[in-house]
Amino acid sequence: MVRILGKNACEAADFLANTSTENKIKALNLIAENLINRKNDILAANREDVENAQQSAPHMLKRLTLDERIIRAAVDGIKQITALKDPVGEVISEKTLENGLKLKKIRVPMGVVGIIYESRPNVTIDSAVLCLFAGNSVILRGGKEAIRTNKVLTEVMREALKAASFPENCVQLLETTDHESAEELMNARDYLDLLIPRGGKGLISTVVEKSTVPVIETGEGNCHVYVHKNADLDKAVKIVLNSKTSNPAVCNSAEKLLVDEDIAEKFLPVMLPVLENAGVEIRGCDKTRAIYPKAVQATEDDWKTEYLDLIMGVKVVTCINEAVSLINLYGSSHSDAIVTQDAESAAYFQAHVDSAAVYVNASTRFTDGNEFGMGAEIGISTQKLHARGPMGINELTSYKYVITGDGQIRE
Repeated sequence: MVRILGKNACEAADFLANTSTENKIKALNLIAENLINRKNDILAANREDVENAQQSAPHMLKRLTLDERIIRAAVDGIKQITALKDPVGEVISEKTLENGLKLKKIRVPMGVVGIIYESRPNVTIDSAVLCLFAGNSVILRGGKEAIRTNKVLTEVMREALKAASFPENCVQLLETTDHESAEELMNARDYLDLLIPRGGKGLISTVVEKSTVPVIETGEGNCHVYVHKNADLDKAVKIVLNSKTSNPAVCNSAEKLLVDEDIAEKFLPVMLPVLENAGVEIRGCDKTRAIYPKAVQATEDDWKTEYLDLIMGVKVVTCINEAVSLINLYGSSHSDAIVTQDAESAAYFQAHVDSAAVYVNASTRFTDGNEFGMGAEIGISTQKLHARGPMGINELTSYKYVITGDGQIRE
């Protein structure tokens, strides 16, 4: 099955790499229209998936469930993408060499992109349209919990592609959801140029360890907010609360709170009740519990855990150097923030914290493709090669050199 999808995807990728921006915009607009026209079919399939998951995977219901608002948000995301500059064909640099050769470095599509993800069917839409606008064909492999929804969504997009005179195989869904098919996709080096896993730590680790196709790691977010001794404490309360509670089930939610010992006795008795009133379980270090005895005793595992829930680890630190060291030791290189009014400390934090997004006086929840002005995103990369942070259309491209001569030969 993967071999057939791969061959189809390679043929479609050649078409996409050489079609115009206007044609891509037309195709994406037709996808947006078809999502609205067939929303009842999409929602009916999703209700079946949700009903089945209530027994087999109740923890996935929130991410699995679609409604009309989510569909319309996906349509709005498509419109935002089509308003962006098409990256394909952009001249990144150019120069004429001493021997007269004219050298250009131009942006080109990746080719065929595979996406392995879990229970969020909106990923089906976001991934496909981002890949298409960046000139890539895509093979989607979602989780079994969302298979009915994903089938209808893929059908909707393929119908629109056909209406736009695009190959339907620009978007394909691997409909078998067993582990064998996923591993086959991970090893389809003859066809896939890039594989992106979207999901929890287990999924990402499995793909990284087993794939022979180049992989971009996305997702895991053990994010920190550090409240410095020179922080505006009113700002700090708002930033910590938003970072933790606005959506605790996503990777840019803060999981850890670090507080300078100089202000801990003043700040923690104010901050921690606010978090508890929002439903957050506090897991504190010994110093935290001495100040706030209601906190649960934190363990070593807590400092490296991404909870994706209303739980927060709280640790009192001696100074900014300790805070930075702890973040670099236990963090996932995703998003970390400092709250401070001291410019020198802010600069030190941003220079020394080794994460994809490093904030001063702002919530970690802003690490998002839409918030960064990218339209949608295909994931948030926590690695350093090729792409880092929110990945939009530019991060779904590579480049090549095109050289024009006039008979030059190398001596």
